Amino acid sequence: MKEHKKLTIMVSSTVYGIEELLDRIYTLLTAFGYDVWMSHRGTVPVFSSRSAFENCIAAVDDCDLFLGLITPHYGSGKDGDGLSITHQELKKAIVLNKPRGLLVHDHVVFARSLLCHLGYGGAAGRGELSLEKNQILDDLRVIDMYEEAILSERPLRDRQGNWVQKFRSDGDAALFATAQFSRYQEVEVFVKENFRDSAHVSRTIQDRRGRS
Repeated sequence: MKEHKKLTIMVSSTVYGIEELLDRIYTLLTAFGYDVWMSHRGTVPVFSSRSAFENCIAAVDDCDLFLGLITPHYGSGKDGDGLSITHQELKKAIVLNKPRGLLVHDHVVFARSLLCHLGYGGAAGRGELSLEKNQILDDLRVIDMYEEAILSERPLRDRQGNWVQKFRSDGDAALFATAQFSRYQEVEVFVKENFRDSAHVSRTIQDRRGRS
């Protein structure tokens, strides 16, 4: 009989300052029955012909589900001035319309609200500002990520998949992960019924890799 493959869930590559939370999420998702791809734990499929950036983006392409975390730390970019790997993973998941769960730290939400109130709304408005090192947010582009995640540029009627859960503590984030992913069989049916084509493509890619 053909082996039943587990759903794969890619956890965004952000690491700085949340190592304990990532370990907790990895343990939870694994216990729920998922194959968890997480760079922090070294479980992202890695091919030596690719850069670290390319391996992470390919994992978003190939996974069944995506769990993104937006924290006050923006992370490293592909090059000195490029978008961070985490930011590009999020963009890729949105473009592919991956079934996803998204978490954003309370500091990011508060900073966006405050800056909007002060007249610095949107990426263009925030472009007039600069941050010194060691501030609560190390890069204002974390707010860009949040706005992209909530699909703020789209009309309200077109904002499907824009739920982003705010968290203040590791417990808040773990609760969200449990609530959204603990019912494995329901999630599996949801993915198959609503994302059948993308799931089929993902499985085909993985099968080919397994035979190579």
